[in-house]
Amino acid sequence: MILLAPGALTLEQLQAIHAGAAPLLLAAASRQAIRASAAVVQRAARGAEPVYGVNTGFGKLASTRIDAEQLGTLQLNLIRSHSVGVGEPLSPAVVRLVLALKAASLARGHSGVRESVVDTLLDVHNAGLVPYVPSQGSVGASGDLAPLAHMTLALTGEGEMLVDGRRMPAAPALAAAGIAPLLLAAKEGLALINGTQVSTALALHALLDFEPALEAALVIGAMTVDAARGSDAPFDPRIHAVRGQPGQIDVAQYYRALLAGSEIRRSHLEGDDRVQDPYSLRCQPQVVGACLDSLRHAALVLLREANAVTDNPLVFAGTGADDAGEIVSGGNFHAEPVALACDAMALAIAEVGAIAERRIAMLIDAGVSRLPPFLTSDPGLNSGFMIAHVTAAALASENKSLAHPASVDSLPTSANQEDHVSMATFAARRLQPMIANTSYILGIELLAAAQGIEFLRPLASSAALESAHALLRQRCPAMPTDRYLAPDIEHATELVRDGSLARLLRTLPDLPVLWKPV
Repeated sequence: MILLAPGALTLEQLQAIHAGAAPLLLAAASRQAIRASAAVVQRAARGAEPVYGVNTGFGKLASTRIDAEQLGTLQLNLIRSHSVGVGEPLSPAVVRLVLALKAASLARGHSGVRESVVDTLLDVHNAGLVPYVPSQGSVGASGDLAPLAHMTLALTGEGEMLVDGRRMPAAPALAAAGIAPLLLAAKEGLALINGTQVSTALALHALLDFEPALEAALVIGAMTVDAARGSDAPFDPRIHAVRGQPGQIDVAQYYRALLAGSEIRRSHLEGDDRVQDPYSLRCQPQVVGACLDSLRHAALVLLREANAVTDNPLVFAGTGADDAGEIVSGGNFHAEPVALACDAMALAIAEVGAIAERRIAMLIDAGVSRLPPFLTSDPGLNSGFMIAHVTAAALASENKSLAHPASVDSLPTSANQEDHVSMATFAARRLQPMIANTSYILGIELLAAAQGIEFLRPLASSAALESAHALLRQRCPAMPTDRYLAPDIEHATELVRDGSLARLLRTLPDLPVLWKPV
């Protein structure tokens, strides 16, 4: 059971929700704030004054007054009209986060919804139901309107659920779980579709998915250092201390730990005439460390956003008889913080892949690595890793295009009422293909580095890197001659993405926490 304390969610809790680890329980202390804000909205709905989102139309139609007996229909029509998403559905992991984040946001008590709205969100989550939410159709401002509308329409029983990968009507799924369809009251439809929960969930999905790949990149990068008989001097802590960049300092510490005790390195301490290694070896702490700092900052921004109230208008409950509370229009639905964080994540993901591609190129170049050309003992008859590197180059190039910042684009919508938008939803959504590309590049590098180690036998690498080498060899034998290599790339990439190499990394003692918001 995860206790959902609105405004106090942790990254660890979000990771558990993403994984589907436990049901959610709303902290009892939040219910009074929910009731207080709902009372403000209910008074406004009964009043004579026009209040946006309560008794008016929406967007450019905000000047249109709606009769009191039509306020429920107004909210349901809002959801129906905004359910216009297209494309592949959001994954169950993302939808779980969306349900939890929306419930936590509404439970802060600034949205004016009744407790039953929050409870329905949690009931759907806890029943394992997954609303069918198309992934395209949000510009990341005025909230993630279309995707959140699809989610809400499922809560009312009019939408659809995703069951075993197939779409089905929501009403029977709700009935089977014993959940009553949600009947919307004043402002509740608007509160449910306003907000950045889809953008934030997609961004968290990418952050959490990239964590094992980033950790694997450290293991693989260190293995390449040994395969190329590179120096460990660039990882000297004094170098990184005088610069003071925390990610760089931490990454260098990881490389020192990964390379400690390598016979390969020890055998070349004397008699190696190379003064300096290529940047792709020597500057790994500087490059990957900068990426780590960027990802840590993104984690902090996303954690803040996960705990935020991002709908509009906001409700501030009164303190007593002389203060009945206030409903204030603002712009917290604008997802610029998420968009900029995602753009930074995109650059970091691309750079981790870009430097890995350069290390592969270095390994297959006999003039630099001093290994057999293309990592094959009989070049000419065999092509070795020649074209595997071409695949890595293709993926690195693709990531460069995908890394173009999404946040710098804006198309005005709603008859220019919404005249600047963030594009945060696409900024977050495009991270998944980038993670896949970088993971494949790392899988190819893992195969190439392991092959390089084979040519240095009987010398052994460090204990940690020999463990990684053995883990790979359980799935992918050495390649003394050419063979069908695509299945090996898939197997090696699975080690990158499934956490196998990350778990190995975490067995090393006395190392800093790699994934932490700062």
